[in-house]
Amino acid sequence: MFEAVEALLAEHAELERRLADPALHADQAAARRAGRRYAELQRIVSVYTAWQKTGEDLAAARELAKEDPSFGEEAERLEQERRRLEERLRLLLLPRDPMEDKNVLVEIKAGEGGEESALFAGDLLRMYLRYAERRGWRTEILDLTESDLGGVKSVTVAVKSKGATTEPDESPYARLKFEGGVHRVQRVPVTESQGRIHTSAAGVLVLPEAEEIEVEIDEKDLRIDVFRSSGPGGQSVNTTDSAVRVTHLPTGIVVSCQNEKSQLQNKEQALRILRARLLAMAQEQADREAAEARRGQVRTVDRSERVRTYNFPQNRITDHRIGYTAYNLDQVLGGELDGVIQALLDADRAERLASLESQPG
Repeated sequence: MFEAVEALLAEHAELERRLADPALHADQAAARRAGRRYAELQRIVSVYTAWQKTGEDLAAARELAKEDPSFGEEAERLEQERRRLEERLRLLLLPRDPMEDKNVLVEIKAGEGGEESALFAGDLLRMYLRYAERRGWRTEILDLTESDLGGVKSVTVAVKSKGATTEPDESPYARLKFEGGVHRVQRVPVTESQGRIHTSAAGVLVLPEAEEIEVEIDEKDLRIDVFRSSGPGGQSVNTTDSAVRVTHLPTGIVVSCQNEKSQLQNKEQALRILRARLLAMAQEQADREAAEARRGQVRTVDRSERVRTYNFPQNRITDHRIGYTAYNLDQVLGGELDGVIQALLDADRAERLASLESQPG
């Protein structure tokens, strides 16, 4: 049933060996990646081991129950426990979102509805801040533009967990990634004198927060040329070929250094500059991809692309993607978001399970 587990057990053992090797920790980034993957696999190994042990105990209890019926209850308990572990293992074996353990940036923008939309955007901001507080996350408002009545025209807030989590669906990104989209509100605005219910909207964007981009340079991607250093007017500064020109073949970036006295020093300086240029290029690409992800979440902040409706007269919240409805809007706005978020996570998990089970082989 769990054919993939054997390969994961081997990977877990290999990572355990690597993590015990001091050489790995000389590269902190590699050590962190290995540590995160090891912790992820450790969950699977622990549950799989418990599942196997429970199966053995269950078989023994069934045998004993043939001689002593009192062992029947123990066999029933073990059978239920094995089913629970089996379901847990099935979920752990689902393909993970590569961004699952990330922190996030949440951006909220007022849309249609003028001042009322800005006030609603402010309500959403407070809702997410309170939710983060309930979960023990840290928040930092990076940018905020307020409206005349104290609402929010736009805001960007960073949400970070206080420590690394290896539990699935527990990181800020895992729990907030489905919040992206258009949120609609139905209520009587404070600016409405006739008591009429108005509808307005605000857009929410959720992006995984990028870690510092690391640049690895493969020597095979470099062409190194050496030449004689020259001073003002082209005269030779020294009589050795100490200047270095480094060409990064995949990108065509060329860096030359001749300030240092030795060829080795000039090469090291050129590589430092090359890494900086590659880093800038990678960051620009990441920014473009992030911008496209944002456009994919919310094309326009209007009422036609709503993901959720907040109805104040009925104290109702409805998530239109999964048909979730609850009549505790006041509590949700107070930060009790786990009900709707868990429903979204469960629906996504069920869809992924169904997709996995429908695949041939």
